[in-house]
Amino acid sequence: MTRTEATAAPTPAETSAKPGIILLFVGLMLSMLLASLSQTVLSTALPTIVGELDGVDQMLWVMTAFILASTIMMPIYGKLGDLIGRKPLLIAAISLFMAGSVVGGLSESMSVLITGRVIQGLGGGGLIILSQAIIADVVPARERGKYMGIMGGVFALSSVAGPLLGGWFTESIGWRWTFWINLPLGVLALVAAVFLLHLPKGHTRRPKVDYLGMAVLAISTTALVLASSWGGHRYDWASLEILGLLALALVGAVTFVVVERRATEPVIPMHLFKERNFNLTTGAGLLIGVAMFGVLGYLPTYIQMVTGVSATHAGLLMVPMMGSILIASVTSGFLISKYGRYKWMPIAGTLIVGVAMALLSTLQIDTPLVTMCFFIGLLGLGLGLSMQVLVLIVQNTFPNSQVGTATASNNYFRQIGASLGSAVVGSLFTGRLLQLLSEKLPADAASATGGATSLTPGVVDKLPDALRNPIIESYNEALTPIFLFMVPLALVAAVLLALVKEVPLATTIERDIAADSLSEGDSRVATSDVIEDEARNVRTK
Repeated sequence: MTRTEATAAPTPAETSAKPGIILLFVGLMLSMLLASLSQTVLSTALPTIVGELDGVDQMLWVMTAFILASTIMMPIYGKLGDLIGRKPLLIAAISLFMAGSVVGGLSESMSVLITGRVIQGLGGGGLIILSQAIIADVVPARERGKYMGIMGGVFALSSVAGPLLGGWFTESIGWRWTFWINLPLGVLALVAAVFLLHLPKGHTRRPKVDYLGMAVLAISTTALVLASSWGGHRYDWASLEILGLLALALVGAVTFVVVERRATEPVIPMHLFKERNFNLTTGAGLLIGVAMFGVLGYLPTYIQMVTGVSATHAGLLMVPMMGSILIASVTSGFLISKYGRYKWMPIAGTLIVGVAMALLSTLQIDTPLVTMCFFIGLLGLGLGLSMQVLVLIVQNTFPNSQVGTATASNNYFRQIGASLGSAVVGSLFTGRLLQLLSEKLPADAASATGGATSLTPGVVDKLPDALRNPIIESYNEALTPIFLFMVPLALVAAVLLALVKEVPLATTIERDIAADSLSEGDSRVATSDVIEDEARNVRTK
């Protein structure tokens, strides 16, 4: 038997005056920082790592292993959090992530390193999802905007700090510290989860876990991620291997829908797709993910090759984007909490993303760095106005008993979009680049350059102008047109978001929890008929 619990929302002054909420939020931010840093800190350290462990041919797996494991686990953490409570899952996720970091830090071979990354991913998939859902457990949607905005800022910070830290560790105390740094951060996050996190318990009855749905989801997700990671790189897109993986992903997706329609507690319930706002924001998030990660994955390489700056300098040139993401994300969050209006923000954000993509497509090899940084900063402004707000809209669409599942499902599809974006842009970019290099370079250039596949910024910078200029022009002509192809994605996303219904943000926290998990006289239970009616109204919306 369950009952509805509605907690009245605190005023802004009350919320800011509660040190427990602030300390809890700091702990959740540490959890998110762990997950986001793990996706960026290895980028500058990876060449050294694979060289030392003699595994250049397995380099792709270091990143793919984490992405694959975390993507599969996202919906699983979300569903289990709704069923059994989020606190034990967050503790388990942090512990898994730390264990994977230890394995990675001690690895003496590529196989052990990749195993460590898989374990990290099994934990990392829950860190972001559970942190976002836990905020929904303790802060009403109206007040949640500013917290979600700051969380968005954590991603911006890690995007800059990760590569810089990875480079500094590699050049000073050793690349293994890209893993060891997770241990002190993990201990702090673990302490916060154990001592500061006080949430209602999940259902006391034994949950009916959707094992079959989880297995089918894992198979189909694995096939899709591997196809997007290998396509155009290890195998040709029309190869039997890639076509087979895509076919397996499609069959798995159809099978998953059939399984979920029959499951008692489906990992991704089909009724989520009956909500218009969920469909629109999830679709828009997937499209933005394609555009965002398609650009972020290759823009630093473009900057190094075309401008001739170092890897560290290229990372610093991305600071305008991360800074504008941070400012826009935090500012939009506080505006939402103050005024309660939010629909215009992701619409404006996606339109700004489209404008930024169009401007980036005009880059030339002689474009001033100041102009390039302005375009990059404009892209960050659009992303900061949109990404975290979409999560807030999803959470406001469902009651608290389903917020973990809904949040995880939304993030799952965004991650799929990110994988597809990186893969498609990478395939188009490399294919066009190799074609241009073969057309522009003299026939005897291979002896001087080491071949088209061996070009590095250092090698290109030392070449004579007769060879360097065609290479730089090829990089420019290969990548900038792809930015223009991303503009329609942003416009479609803006149209989808224009159809979102702006439901007033809930000012109460509604929970469906087991009756025997409530203690007598629990001060969180509101007995007022007015509060209960308000909670029911929030649910029906």
